[in-house]
Amino acid sequence: MKLYLDLIILLNLFLDYVLLLVVSIILKRNVKMLRIVLGALVGGVSVLALFLSFTSATLFIFKIFISILMVIVAFSYKNIKYTLNNLFYLYIISITLGGFLYFVNDQLAYKNNGLFFYHSGLSINWILVIILTPIITFIYIFQTKKLKEKFSKIYKVNITLLNGKELNISGFLDTGNSLIDPYKKRPIIMVNKELLDTYNEKYILVPCTTVNSKSMLKCFKIEKLLINGKKIEEDVLLGISDNNFDSLGVECLLQKNILKGEIYEENN
Repeated sequence: MKLYLDLIILLNLFLDYVLLLVVSIILKRNVKMLRIVLGALVGGVSVLALFLSFTSATLFIFKIFISILMVIVAFSYKNIKYTLNNLFYLYIISITLGGFLYFVNDQLAYKNNGLFFYHSGLSINWILVIILTPIITFIYIFQTKKLKEKFSKIYKVNITLLNGKELNISGFLDTGNSLIDPYKKRPIIMVNKELLDTYNEKYILVPCTTVNSKSMLKCFKIEKLLINGKKIEEDVLLGISDNNFDSLGVECLLQKNILKGEIYEENN
């Protein structure tokens, strides 16, 4: 079997560069591209050491050391937490990318006839690796940012009703929800009506205007509201929604102006 050492180094350098670049994008590390290239160079050249005689334990320690060196060169050292966070994402992205490439290779290399699998003679090559790697990492970045944006708007909400009952639910910060009581300017939180099916306290009707119609929204006063464990001092009303919020994975929609700055920043 022939080994093209220059090709192995270049391919490893390319992969390390992509991994460090993705870490930089996801964690928003403001570093120069030269540092990322140097970090990738550390990983690329270190492949030469793998041709030396290592035990499994020594090889494992060596790989960990190289990974730490890569993130320090690429992102510098500020503190332990900062470095470990960089290292964690480097490994997560490596596992995601490596797992996908392994899956593609497995699908190309093996065919089955019923329960019997055999090698087809095909396998993933370096050209396909270069093509697939940016595509996979782009999808990973896009999905990670999408999830981060979604979950940064989800809060732990504790509502104490006038009868003393507590609702411990999840709330989504709806930037489109600007509902207020026009009389006393109280913000309105929308909750699934199923949560208050058996709640028989006195309610008030608040005029509500939507894109297509005008209606009266059934609302309840509450005793206390905590968001992420912090008490909201202003008066808030609880509006009953006929729609549930299952698609968001929450039970209520928070009014866009209800959160104080420190609570919003804490969740982000």
